Amino acid sequence: MIKAVLSGMGQALPPTALTSEALEAKLAPLYERLNLPQGRLELMTGIKERRLWERGARPSDLAVQAAEDLFQNSAIKKKEIDLIIHASVCRDFLEPATASVVHAKLGLSESCELFDLSNACLGVLSSTKLAQTLIESGKYRHILIVSGENAGPLVEATIERLLTDMTITRKSMKLIFANLTIGSAAVAWTISREDLSPHSPLIEACTTLTDSSANTLCQGGGNTHELVMETDSEALLVKGIALAKKTWDSHREKLPALPDWVLGHQVGSAHEKLVLEACGLEKTKTHITYPWLGNTGSAALPITLNELARKNELKNQDQLALLGIGSGLVCTVLSLRWRTP
Repeated sequence: MIKAVLSGMGQALPPTALTSEALEAKLAPLYERLNLPQGRLELMTGIKERRLWERGARPSDLAVQAAEDLFQNSAIKKKEIDLIIHASVCRDFLEPATASVVHAKLGLSESCELFDLSNACLGVLSSTKLAQTLIESGKYRHILIVSGENAGPLVEATIERLLTDMTITRKSMKLIFANLTIGSAAVAWTISREDLSPHSPLIEACTTLTDSSANTLCQGGGNTHELVMETDSEALLVKGIALAKKTWDSHREKLPALPDWVLGHQVGSAHEKLVLEACGLEKTKTHITYPWLGNTGSAALPITLNELARKNELKNQDQLALLGIGSGLVCTVLSLRWRTP
């Protein structure tokens, strides 16, 4: 029986950091008008800074950087890729698929298929689940998944709106507060047949549940270079926790024991704490990146695994649970069995 493995990981991070303190300094006129205390952003979210690409950065360029990092550190060759999936929220344009730009810039073969997969912050994890199915069908050998998230346009547009719209109140500000937590990052993963990469982490059980009644709680729109987003953060948190618990309870039935590690979508401190408590995983080892990266959308969970792997704290045969949530709402829990040569 063919099994799928996580055979390669790559990433790229922007060189520029914007601290929450500096961001609030930009919003000083708003804070003064609404009598808001400085420091509330970091206090409420645990996010000290987020990183931003230079203006004009295209999601495809970012995805290419992450993919090149993967190929430099992997035995897999570009010519071996059978399919590339671009999975980020950010895209170069509505059509053609941003994956086609990444395909061309990487110089992938003409036999390599491509498409974009959009599922909010769950894009990479949803693509991984799909890639697992395609690999285990026997028709594909290596699938490349990339995500290039660029928060700059959203953060800049939000700051401008907060400073120029004099009708904004403490209450109405809540709908765009989450925009200030968004950061930038790019990731790349390859999913391969186990026999072609036998010492790579094995993808095991996977569970997905949906609560589409919450599809209005976080919605983004606008063109690809000037994003807008409004989020009912409080209602989304309540719905998200409930769905995460249901998904984890269902997934737990597939596991012989609790995992050694659990990694969640990197939203902020409150989300992390409440989700882990609801799932009974607060004592399980975890790793976080939101304090210095913010919420990097579809790149958030995979880059957290990448960073943990680079710390060399994972042991052979460690069991990991990746718990991702995307607005809509959709929740996926994917189990990995870590393996080292």
